[in-house]
Amino acid sequence: MTEDVEKNPGVPYDKSAGSGVPVEEGYIEQQNGGFVRNFVDSFKPIDLSDLDTEGMTPVEIAAAATARSPLKRSLKGRHLQMIAIGGAIGTGLFIGSGGSLATGGAAGVLIGFSLTGAMLYCTVHALGELAVRFPVSGAFSTYSTRFLDPSWGFAMGWNYALQWLVVFPLELVAASITIEYWNHTINPDAFVVIFYVLVVFINLFGSRGYGEAEFVFSLIKVLAVVGFIILGIILVCGGGPHGGYIGGKYWHDPGAFASGVKGVISVFVNAAFSFSGTELVGLAAAETDNPRKTLPSAVKQVFWRITLFYIVALALVGLLVPYNDPKLLQATSSVDITASPFVIAISNAGIRGLPSVINVVILISVLSVGNSAVYGCSRTLCAMAVQGFAPKFLGYIDRKGRPLFAVIGTLIFGLLCFIAGSGKQNEVFNWLLAFSGLSALFTWGSICVCHIRVRRAMAVQGVSTDELAFTAALGVWGSWFGFLLNFVIICLEFWLSLYPVGAATPNAQDFFQSYLSVPLVLAMYIGHKIYSRSGFIRAKDIDLFTGIRELDRDLLRQEIEEERAYIKSKGWYYRIYKFWC
Repeated sequence: MTEDVEKNPGVPYDKSAGSGVPVEEGYIEQQNGGFVRNFVDSFKPIDLSDLDTEGMTPVEIAAAATARSPLKRSLKGRHLQMIAIGGAIGTGLFIGSGGSLATGGAAGVLIGFSLTGAMLYCTVHALGELAVRFPVSGAFSTYSTRFLDPSWGFAMGWNYALQWLVVFPLELVAASITIEYWNHTINPDAFVVIFYVLVVFINLFGSRGYGEAEFVFSLIKVLAVVGFIILGIILVCGGGPHGGYIGGKYWHDPGAFASGVKGVISVFVNAAFSFSGTELVGLAAAETDNPRKTLPSAVKQVFWRITLFYIVALALVGLLVPYNDPKLLQATSSVDITASPFVIAISNAGIRGLPSVINVVILISVLSVGNSAVYGCSRTLCAMAVQGFAPKFLGYIDRKGRPLFAVIGTLIFGLLCFIAGSGKQNEVFNWLLAFSGLSALFTWGSICVCHIRVRRAMAVQGVSTDELAFTAALGVWGSWFGFLLNFVIICLEFWLSLYPVGAATPNAQDFFQSYLSVPLVLAMYIGHKIYSRSGFIRAKDIDLFTGIRELDRDLLRQEIEEERAYIKSKGWYYRIYKFWC
C-alpha cells in the first residue's frame, strides 16, 4: 500500500489511522460502485486544502503548490523515450521544411537546422538537469518564477500556453487539408470533426492516454523517417524508377543557397517551429513515476532525433529536390500538403503509391502534434493557475489527475479549427501564428538562463553538484551557448521581419506577422512587473530544495555515487552508450 500512497501524492490520507491508506481509496482503485459511478466520480476534485501557506512569500507559495501537484504519475520510460525521439515531428519537418528549402536552399537548410539543433541539444540537457531535480508541475514556466523573476515566469507561462493554444487548431486544419490530397469534394470540416473527437477521446484518459497515443504515433513517425532515409540514399545513388545518378547535382544547379544570408536566417524560425515540442519531456516530468531513472535517457535521445530525423533527412531532401522546384514555389500556406519536399522527392522519382503512404504519415504526425498541444497547453495553464498567474479554476485537478478545466479550455479554443471550411483560413492562422512565432526561442532561452542561475545559486549556497542525479553534458557553458544563440536569432529575425526575403521596403503586416510575439512577451512582462512590483531573485535566495522527491540528501548522494561507479567499472563501449543513450 505504501507504493500506492507514493504514486498518488495529492490524495488526502487518514493520518490518525496511521495506516497510510488513502481516504478516497474507493475512487482510485475503483473497487466500489459501477463503471458509470466511478467514471463520473473521477471528475470530482482532489482536496488540497491542507496546504499551509502562512508566512510564505508568493514565490514560496508557487513553489510549494507546483511541487505537490496531484497530477497522476502514469508516464513510463518508454513513453518519455518516444516523446523525446519523435513526439513533435509534424508539419514543421514534413511540410514547413519545403518553405525553408525554397528560401534558404539546401545548404541554408542544413546550416539553419544544424545550428538550431546544436542550441536545442544544450537547452534540453539543461532542462533535463533541472527536471530530474525539480519534477514539478509546469516545469520551465515554473522554473522562471522560482529561479529568475515572477514577472518573467508569468510572461513565459502565457507565452508557452499561447504557443500550444494556437498550434492545436492549426494542426487539425492541417490534417483536414492533408485529406484533400485524396478527396477535394467533401467539406474539410467533416474531417475536422473526426480528428477533434479523436483528440478529445485521447485526453479523457489523462497523461496515460497522452503517453500511449504518443508512443504509437511517434513509433510510426520514426519508422517512416528511417524508411525515407533509406529510400533517399537509394534515389540519390540512382536506384529509382527513373534511374540516373543524382548525387549533388542540385547543389550546383540551381545552387546550394537560394537567397544568400537572408535565406539562411529565414530557416532559423522554421527550424525552431519544427523542433518545438522537444521540451515536453521536461513538462512531463511531474507526471512521470521515476524521473531520476527515466528522464536522463529520454533527454539523451534528443541527439539522435536532431541528427537522424532532421539533419540526415533534410540533407537527402536537399539532394533530391531543387529549391526552385515549381511545387515548392506554388505553396498556398504553411500547411499545404503539396509543398512537402518529402512527397515531392518521391513523386519526382516516379514512385507510384508511396506519396500516399507519406501523406498518411503526415496525417498521423499532425494529429500527434495536435494531441501534444492539448497536453502542453493544459499542463502549463494548470501550473500557472496554482501560481496565481491564471484564473484559479484552471488549476482544478480531478481524482484521475487530469487538469480538467485547463483541458476543456484548450479544447474550446480548438474549435477555431472549424474555419477549415472557410476561405479565410490562411489569413486567420497567419495572424494566430504571429502570437507564437518566436515563442519556442523565448522558452528555450529562459530554460538556459534558469540552469545558469541554479548552478550559480548552488555555488553561493554551498550545495554540491554531487547531489545532481543528472548533469547537462556541456554544463553551464552549454547553457550560455544556448541562451546567446537564441538571443542572436531573435535579433536577426527583427531585421528579417522588416526586410523579408524578396522585399525592398518594410511592410507593417509582414513585420507583425513575423515578430508580434516579441512585443507581446515584453508587454506581459512589463505589465505584470508594474502590477506586482516583483523583484529579480538573487542567487542566495533561490529555493534549491522544494520539489525534490528524494528528501534524504545523504542517501541521494550515495545512490548517485554508486550509479556512477558502476558505469565507470564497465567497458568503454558501455560508457559511450550511457553517455549518448
